[in-house]
Amino acid sequence: MDKILAKEAKESDPTPPIENIDIAVNYEQNPQIQHISGEGSSAPKWSRRAFLGGAAALIAASCGRADPTPVANPSPPLASPTAIGHTTYLPLVASGGEVEAVAMQPSLPTPTETPRPTNTPQPPTPTPTPVATPFPPGPPSKLGLFVGHNHPSIFELLETQAVTVIKTLELDANFVADIKRVSPRTRIIGRIALDQIDLAALDPIVEARRFVETVLPYADDPARRPYFDGWESYNEPVAGSIDEMARFAEFEAERTRLLGERGIRSVIGNFGTGQPPMEQWQAFLPAVRAAIQYDGWLGLHEYSAPTIYHLSTVEGRGRYPGVTPQDSGWLTLRYRKVYQDILAPAGLTLPLVMTELGVDGLVKNRPGPPEARGWQEFQQYWAEHGYGLWGPGAYVEQLVWYDNAMRQDSYVIGGTIFALAPTAGWETYDIMGPCAGVLKQYLSVHAPV
Repeated sequence: MDKILAKEAKESDPTPPIENIDIAVNYEQNPQIQHISGEGSSAPKWSRRAFLGGAAALIAASCGRADPTPVANPSPPLASPTAIGHTTYLPLVASGGEVEAVAMQPSLPTPTETPRPTNTPQPPTPTPTPVATPFPPGPPSKLGLFVGHNHPSIFELLETQAVTVIKTLELDANFVADIKRVSPRTRIIGRIALDQIDLAALDPIVEARRFVETVLPYADDPARRPYFDGWESYNEPVAGSIDEMARFAEFEAERTRLLGERGIRSVIGNFGTGQPPMEQWQAFLPAVRAAIQYDGWLGLHEYSAPTIYHLSTVEGRGRYPGVTPQDSGWLTLRYRKVYQDILAPAGLTLPLVMTELGVDGLVKNRPGPPEARGWQEFQQYWAEHGYGLWGPGAYVEQLVWYDNAMRQDSYVIGGTIFALAPTAGWETYDIMGPCAGVLKQYLSVHAPV
């Protein structure tokens, strides 16, 4: 398993029958693989995620629609039919989008040779709109956002004060300053776009100095430096051998030292889903020691598909699997294996950020639609397999499960959902629109006191 790596529309009838209304239910009702080039960087010969061997508010947009623009005044959500047998926390949504009023047809006289209406048409009678139950309050969330570019939806979520961390490719000084103005507690991690690193030909010290020269115009810029809390280097590096991992560790240790002596934090690693193989971690420990010395963080990516639970110890427990500190996995919750089996025994438990997380169909040899990539393309699968009829709600439920896991581990700072306003090519991963609306309601009741 160590070799696993990563990453409707017929016009809607304005009087939809109740059986056409999808239901999304809050996870908290029942609490209890080679990842290489990332968004914004050029792709190497490896695919991004493959095997080595092979709230109730903002429901104006249709599920999984490519156009992320939210509608200004969405109709209020409907509550769940009582036949469901459990409390619903997310809105009911007509299959075509908004729930509209039922239009009563005018009564007509008995037809004659020239039939014509004799009664005045009655005005439409609105459909009753019960109130859906929102997510209940809970402990502070550790969920954050991967941001490709500036968009107003980012700040709508930041207003909850519950976005723990943002990882961004948007390095505009005004943008990051606005993030801290709206949500001062949010940590910001930056990444510059770089070609993938060739570890087989890497001269670690030379490359570390070259990287620092490249990132310093951003990281040490007085207009940006007060707002960025850390900087990554290369995205999702893959070592083909222990020797290559040792080279990468030496590179990360040196660039961490060079930046750390300037008071700039490094986020090391940023390995793809299922990476690196467990046997390579010992070779990476010099970089971990340097990060601890210079107040650095470890970055990891965790994805799975067709659900976020796939290949974890909770897989097969159904829609609400719960999570305990003993659960782990080979894709998501893999970080626990790393900390419990390698870092903690070596006394090297440094702060951790999942610098990308979510559902990603680029994980191979998995169930579900074979061509699906982002979460939007798994919505039908989830509906057919009991993970929720409304895709945005079903996805947030899965993210809430992962949030619950992160909260159980004190060394985890947070994890960034891939993605909000991503760059071109990653649109099916975008949580903008209804999904962000559900997430906002969840975050609003999971903010620090």
